[in-house]
Amino acid sequence: MDVRFAATAFATAITIIDPLGMIPMTLGATARMPAKRRNRIVDQAVIVAAIVMLLFGLVGRAVLHYLGITLPAFTIAGGVLLFLIAIDMLFARPTGAKRTQEEEREAAEVENPAVFPLAIPMIAGPGTIATVLLLVSLAHGDRLNLLIVAGAYAAALFVTWVCMRGSTFILKIISTTGVHVTSRLLGILLAALAVQFVINGLLQTPLVHR
Repeated sequence: MDVRFAATAFATAITIIDPLGMIPMTLGATARMPAKRRNRIVDQAVIVAAIVMLLFGLVGRAVLHYLGITLPAFTIAGGVLLFLIAIDMLFARPTGAKRTQEEEREAAEVENPAVFPLAIPMIAGPGTIATVLLLVSLAHGDRLNLLIVAGAYAAALFVTWVCMRGSTFILKIISTTGVHVTSRLLGILLAALAVQFVINGLLQTPLVHR
């Protein structure tokens, strides 16, 4: 097993989904709902997000090949996108890669926020989908590496589910400040991973080797 690839996959999955960062969003979207309905909505959101990630993981490589996008190009693009998200995490501000102001206004009017905005775009947003495609491409069709990617996102989704289910209790323990501090620490890690992705993409580009 490629330990380095496994570490990268798990670190990327956890940081891009940001389970603790989902706590305020979950509470905000389900503030006026009883506990049973909130739990049902959280279950639905995680299942929908998992289906979206699996779908893109299965067809992503074929789509990139059809469009003529090389792995180095996608690696660089993915790294740049992740770096932008990391900057937003470091400054504790909403990232446009997850939701826009228009989407926030629409979310406030939705009675069941499971699919929108919790599953999409908060859990399975453009940044998450990009990392799924990126890691699947980096697996190069190796079954063990593909299983590692699947395991990494399954673990990240499980942690996210636990955080969303226990959002009220967790927020009481670590407070809003604790959530922001953790998100900033994850932002630093994500920024480093993003830079490494860009470096790897540049090193794989034929022009660099000329």
